Amino acid sequence: MRRNLFGVLLGIVLLLALAGCGTKSQEDVVKALDEKMDEVSSYRAEAKMTLKTGSDSQVYNIEIWYKQPSYYRVSLKNAKKDQSQIILRNDEGVFVLTPALNKSFRFQSDWPKNSSQAYLYESLVKDILSDSKASFKATKDHYVFETKTNYPNSNIIPKQEITLNKKDLAPVSVKVMDTDMNALLTVEFSKVEFNKKFDENAFDTAKNMTGARLEVPTMAKGETDALEVMYPADLPSGVEQVDEKEIATENAKRVIMTFGGKKSFTLVQEKARVLPATSTPTLVNGDPVDLGFAIGALTDHSLTWSYKGVDFMIASDDLTPEEMVMIARSVQGKATK
Repeated sequence: MRRNLFGVLLGIVLLLALAGCGTKSQEDVVKALDEKMDEVSSYRAEAKMTLKTGSDSQVYNIEIWYKQPSYYRVSLKNAKKDQSQIILRNDEGVFVLTPALNKSFRFQSDWPKNSSQAYLYESLVKDILSDSKASFKATKDHYVFETKTNYPNSNIIPKQEITLNKKDLAPVSVKVMDTDMNALLTVEFSKVEFNKKFDENAFDTAKNMTGARLEVPTMAKGETDALEVMYPADLPSGVEQVDEKEIATENAKRVIMTFGGKKSFTLVQEKARVLPATSTPTLVNGDPVDLGFAIGALTDHSLTWSYKGVDFMIASDDLTPEEMVMIARSVQGKATK
């Protein structure tokens, strides 16, 4: 009788222990994430990023390298692999490389510390740890957090859903959502390797530019002649196009569009000039900003970027940085007026 009673009690204890092991509270997971960041000295990740603009979606492949204390390499390529950029951070600063144009920009910036970054693991963890009102749920294989974003003037995309793998707390997916909870930006991770060993010069600027040119050849002159003019699909409320001028340049032509109404801005586009391979990086006073399809240079009153061999610039004393990014993200695909 005693043996039977002892066996029943032991079984109950084991069941309770197993049940406890399978359930973690939000506080438990947050604590584990904090400890995880102390253990991670580096990582390599691969992901697919989908950017939704209007009724269209653009898909890009991302490869992310990170090494303590603050070395980063983020490679961004579209599905056709004819648009490629690399954002790099090393001891010399923050760089954006565009190998097809032999262009490199050097930023005086704290990137990536100055805002949320949907494809950087430590940025996602930081957003989770810093949001005391984050929601949490656990599924069979995942932990899911919904947190506020940390983008400058983030009224348009205030929320993000971060899904983590239960086994190792690796990122599975991120959805950056608008005020109606529609996902405008989705990142789906296919591979994450923690504490990855990198070559000594893996984050070297010159080596990365040389390697990237081998994957995406420099544009030939014939590719930079014609200019397919593009128009923004998304404009702030009460703003419309009021003028358009075409000016002849050494690079064929420059198109200048003027928009007015409640707010005004100018959009300039012209075929990019391929620089000599020996060109030194251009210093930019601003921050690199992820447009989804390209990395731009954002200041208080301007946003510049290159896309498929075309240089774009938005200039305005009225638009917020958030509005400039919104407009820039919509200047792609088919040219529509």
